[in-house]
Amino acid sequence: MTSCFFLFLHRRLINWLILGWGLGGVAAAFGQGTAPLRGVVLDPAGAPVEFATVTLHLATDSTLVKSEFSDAKGAFALQAPAGGRYLLSAAQVGYQRYWSTPFGLPAAGLVLPPMALRTSAATALQEVIVTGQKPLFERQADRTIVNVENSPLAAGNTALDVLARAPGITVDGSDNLALRGKQGLLVLIDGKRQPMTGTELADYLRTLPAEQLKNIELITNPPASYDAQGTAGVIAINLKKDQRQGANGSLNLGYGRGVYGRFTTGLTGNYRQGKTNAYGSYTYADRSTYLRLTSHRVFYDQGQPTSGSTQEDYTATRTQVHNWKAGVDYAFTGRTTLGAALTGQAAQSNGSGTNAVTLLDASGAPSRALTSPAYRNASTPNLTANLNLRQVFADSSNSRALTADVNYATYRLGRQQGLSALLDGSAGPTLLTSDQTGRLTLLTGQLDYAHPLAYRQLLSGGLKVSQVQSTNNAVFQQTASGVTTLDTAQTNRFRYTETIRAGYLNWQQTGARATWQVGLRGEHTAALGVQEVGKQSFDRQYFQLFPSASFKYTFSPQHELTLALSRRLDRPGYDQLNPFRIYLNATTYRSGNPALLPQTSYNAEVTHTYRQKYTVGLSYSNTRHPFLIVVQPASATSRFVLSRPVNLGPQHYAALTFTVPVTLTKNWSVYNNAVFYYTRFTGELAGTALNRAKASVNLSSTHTFTLGRGWSADLSANYQSPEVYGFITSRSNGDLTIGAQKSLLKGQGTLKFNVTDVLYTNRNLATSTYDNYVDHFTQSRDSRVATLSFSYRLGSNQLAASHRADSAEEEKRRVGGQ
Repeated sequence: MTSCFFLFLHRRLINWLILGWGLGGVAAAFGQGTAPLRGVVLDPAGAPVEFATVTLHLATDSTLVKSEFSDAKGAFALQAPAGGRYLLSAAQVGYQRYWSTPFGLPAAGLVLPPMALRTSAATALQEVIVTGQKPLFERQADRTIVNVENSPLAAGNTALDVLARAPGITVDGSDNLALRGKQGLLVLIDGKRQPMTGTELADYLRTLPAEQLKNIELITNPPASYDAQGTAGVIAINLKKDQRQGANGSLNLGYGRGVYGRFTTGLTGNYRQGKTNAYGSYTYADRSTYLRLTSHRVFYDQGQPTSGSTQEDYTATRTQVHNWKAGVDYAFTGRTTLGAALTGQAAQSNGSGTNAVTLLDASGAPSRALTSPAYRNASTPNLTANLNLRQVFADSSNSRALTADVNYATYRLGRQQGLSALLDGSAGPTLLTSDQTGRLTLLTGQLDYAHPLAYRQLLSGGLKVSQVQSTNNAVFQQTASGVTTLDTAQTNRFRYTETIRAGYLNWQQTGARATWQVGLRGEHTAALGVQEVGKQSFDRQYFQLFPSASFKYTFSPQHELTLALSRRLDRPGYDQLNPFRIYLNATTYRSGNPALLPQTSYNAEVTHTYRQKYTVGLSYSNTRHPFLIVVQPASATSRFVLSRPVNLGPQHYAALTFTVPVTLTKNWSVYNNAVFYYTRFTGELAGTALNRAKASVNLSSTHTFTLGRGWSADLSANYQSPEVYGFITSRSNGDLTIGAQKSLLKGQGTLKFNVTDVLYTNRNLATSTYDNYVDHFTQSRDSRVATLSFSYRLGSNQLAASHRADSAEEEKRRVGGQ
């Protein structure tokens, strides 16, 4: 049944692709040239208004030409035929509609004066129900936007669940995120880089309720104003912000059930009056899940099997998380805003399960078996403080601005683990316990300035400094025959300090048809790591330049071409450099790698857009010193297996991406995305030469239904073909998720229901192959879950807008323990 479904999905998607690009092939000749029209929408206090509907009309009869939404800074940009005379209107709930005076649009384009909206007394006194809704997916020149807010697929799920179903995003069995089949991503939440990588980042995203998400931006070639981190691009997760005037709030409550239960609840509060905006939020999640891992391993010597093992691990984990945030913004004037915020999290997870291992001899017959209970508990409290200032200077475009940002964060880790392990050289199983603690402090400061020049040019630049100090302690103990001793071989202390100084310049020019952007970023890194036992250390200092450029040319209203070039890097996560061991089962452990080097990539992408909807893109990247997680023998003669990051030889990657949105009926829209990619890995590890390549495909199709009477529904299907990632070859997998929602209580309440992984096909089956070792493993989670949730909005419907961000995004993804 599953294979038939994906075959049907594949055929249907190919038909839609052919239809979409067939239309492009028979399009009419290029039309009249277009010119850019830009401006900004402000509220009565001079603050930007987000999501205002800006509409362009013909001046002769007010006929609609085009419409657009304003962004978080109140800015908007439209393209219209040059030479015409137009009117512009702007509308937002809680304000009177603004109408401009008639104006002509020259071929060079036009920047309009700021559009100041007036408060609507009639709207403020009466109930307003907003029926419009952004599409689930939006494709822009350099990014894809997933509008999570108000989608039934978000009900009761987590940020990781939503990400896994986004176009081109995959999550492998080791919880590594990949975009279009390529790992190495910069993950931001509200502009802040998260302090984790791999499993730690995935665990954090599993604690973030999807109900808090506004949208997710998938950026493949970011400009120089972004940190250079992220060879595969940027995932920017933006949380909801209440834009209403006065006192407002929201409440959500959800419960899901798979094998185990999952409960989430949260509330937000916001008070916006005059120059002051105060806000706060609190979320509690109590989620239980399981992880089942089965493995069959065979060790070889000169092509002949010498030993092996079969094992099955089952771990049930309960995680309880408290997230909170409080802050205030004060607008001294309509152009000067000072903001401060405190963010905290307290997470506690308790896992217990069983580890069953059967050792095999050379013939594959069982030689010894071990079944033991295991536990793993972790506590990860953290606190972040942010202070930010934004100053907008008066000019015709309202785009000359200075922003300053200071961020301080402290992260703590406490982890206790115990299991019966077959230690190297031991005659039998030994109870091994560990107590690991860690603390990391992070201080960042950033200054950015944007200055408009003549002929619609914009020059921007900035400076950033970040300092990190990290300390990790691990105490291991062995218990045998009732005697407990300190394991001095594994007990250790690891200290890491890092300072990054960065600066960038970016130049942009917008023309009637062409838009250029060229940037250069420089980053100097000083890193010192010390492992106190054994006195092992590393001291690295290096400076690198990261140029970037993009060019967009509009041939006609039907056709647009974009070219982007960039050089980017990935520094190892702090946990990836930490050599401490974490035992996964009796014969498997993972650790960091202090010898890990940064990876750098050279990226190129060209994209053609037809009718501002259908896109086809071709991309290529070459990565030097790529690092990836490998599963390998711990030593040439050991029966233990080690999971750790390593650097390999040059990696080549090419991808062909199609985006085809289709409106099948008035109430049925479909967004299809297909990524055909080819990756080649080279290098040598554990005596095995690596030169593997494979062509793969990732398909996704999301259907949105508007059913009337307040009902809507979504269906999301994803398929990942077999792929190669270094020494690991994975089999195909997929996911089908359905959801529905109903608007209640005059639009103030929303009831949502969904079922994730309906066919229970989201499992990871893979093989890790070396000359002296082969491991076939299967990993599955509690992924088929039915969830019911309810959310309710309190307060007025008069809208306003604010923009809050800080500069700690670069370092925070790399913080944290293993």
